[in-house]
Amino acid sequence: MGITRHTKNFIDYYQYLTQRGKMNMEYDFEDGKGLVLAKRHVNGGGWVASSATVDATCYIGPDAKVYGNAQVFGNARVYGNALVFDNAEVFGKAEVFDNAKVYNDAWVYGNTLVFDEAKVSGYAKVYGNAKVYGNAEVWGYARVYGNAKVFGNAEVWGNVKVFGDAKVFGNAKVYHDAKVFGNAKVFGDTWVYKDIDWIKNAV
Repeated sequence: MGITRHTKNFIDYYQYLTQRGKMNMEYDFEDGKGLVLAKRHVNGGGWVASSATVDATCYIGPDAKVYGNAQVFGNARVYGNALVFDNAEVFGKAEVFDNAKVYNDAWVYGNTLVFDEAKVSGYAKVYGNAKVYGNAEVWGYARVYGNAKVFGNAEVWGNVKVFGDAKVFGNAKVYHDAKVFGNAKVFGDTWVYKDIDWIKNAV
């Protein structure tokens, strides 16, 4: 028995609703919670859990996912295989892409780029024109802002501030209450910690 005209119209309408992000379905975000209500985002087609909040002005690429209580708003873009979840917020003109993850209570905003395999988590904030990429990780209460870059296998955590045109890369670790700023570069296997200021032009 063939598909009736009525059934075909229903199927077409259903596909329209799901593709336009107007209808919730069930989707497993593989976070241990099983199937949850979710829909395809109207701009880009990525999966967005019904518990998350994403503005229509944002772009969520077809393979990207936003779930938990995460919020993405403004003109932010999440694409590639990027994940934004838990209570994280991505906003402004920030972009999270490739296999990057922003989670816990982290904020990524401004014109920030987080990409490659980078992770921003905890209560960390990355903003301004900062970039976090490679296999870098920023967490705790760390702040990365200005034109700062954290990349390679670098790790930044604690109450650290990395700002100005500073760069932290290689296998460097910056933690506790340290500050890295100006044109400073922290790289190799260097560890900067406690209340040390790694100041302008330091190498």
